[in-house]
Amino acid sequence: MADGARKRRTVLGGLLAGAVLATGLGACAVNGGPFRESYCWGAWQEDSGPSFLGDEALGESGSRRRESSQSPAPSAGRPGATCTVGVTSTGMGRPTTYDAKVVVDYGPLPEAVEERRAWLAANLHGSKSPLPDGLDGVVSVSGAFLVLPKACDVKGRPSVVTLSSVRADGTPGKWTAGTRIGTYEHVTRMLLDVANTGMGSAGCAPERPLRTASPHVVVAHEDDLRDLPFCRIPGVGFGSEGSWIGVYSQQWIGAVTPRLQSCSVMWKIPGARDESTAQYVMAGSPRTAALFEGLPEGIPEGLTHVTCQGRRTVFYGHAQGSLVPGKAAVERSFTNFVRSVGNRIGCGNGVRA
Repeated sequence: MADGARKRRTVLGGLLAGAVLATGLGACAVNGGPFRESYCWGAWQEDSGPSFLGDEALGESGSRRRESSQSPAPSAGRPGATCTVGVTSTGMGRPTTYDAKVVVDYGPLPEAVEERRAWLAANLHGSKSPLPDGLDGVVSVSGAFLVLPKACDVKGRPSVVTLSSVRADGTPGKWTAGTRIGTYEHVTRMLLDVANTGMGSAGCAPERPLRTASPHVVVAHEDDLRDLPFCRIPGVGFGSEGSWIGVYSQQWIGAVTPRLQSCSVMWKIPGARDESTAQYVMAGSPRTAALFEGLPEGIPEGLTHVTCQGRRTVFYGHAQGSLVPGKAAVERSFTNFVRSVGNRIGCGNGVRA
């Protein structure tokens, strides 16, 4: 009897140990390790692919990744949320400092006109490429945004998820926009992971999670302005670029597709604080066009739309800064952009229908 009991205990103990071992191996196989950190409401995990979430971002001894701030996850009653993940470094008696940060913002677009224009200038920049597979948004190695489905709108305004990044510039408390998060594919994956997580929490997720399978098309360029019209479109510009002696200038020519065309321009006097900027966008998909809803319309306002081939297409142009010339030159430049792009996409010369 005693021997039989001992045998049963031995067999039972072996089965339990095997079950625990199998469970542990399964966790390692699925997660790559049982103790990986997760960030931003569980949307991201360390060592899950993107370089910012892997060892590549921890370039020096004493560096570590940490979630520096996180609001509650989005919900139907509280649709706005934010999360920040930073890489810190310590050592040699120095206090902990942040070297780089990735910031997630989830929620409706800004309602105020100037805040909306600032958001468009930063996020719909000509240096970013369209997301593939019909998703509404753009991506670069340092940031991205996605327009969420209409079910996630808040009081008629589209909700968006933005990823932005900053890096320390050597001055305490000072940050420079744009640190490398990863490849286009990695940044897109991080964007969609946090978007799917946020929509699930807010109760507006589609039946299937958002995913991409197609490759990205990288189309952004950076050019000196002195010998080129804005956006490489004849007649778009202010007519004074050739006289910009001593003026530093750049432009980024982004997407040129039926769904999206964008370019961004910057010029300044070296050493001066003020930057002058211009931005031109054609948005031919409904969700991207919705980003401009609520802004004042008309050629003088730099916003107009046409309905062609059954879809609403928006044209947008905005210029600001001390080096921007008079109103007539700005309106002429925008009109030429509308006519040229309208003809390219089969919408005539941009006259509203």
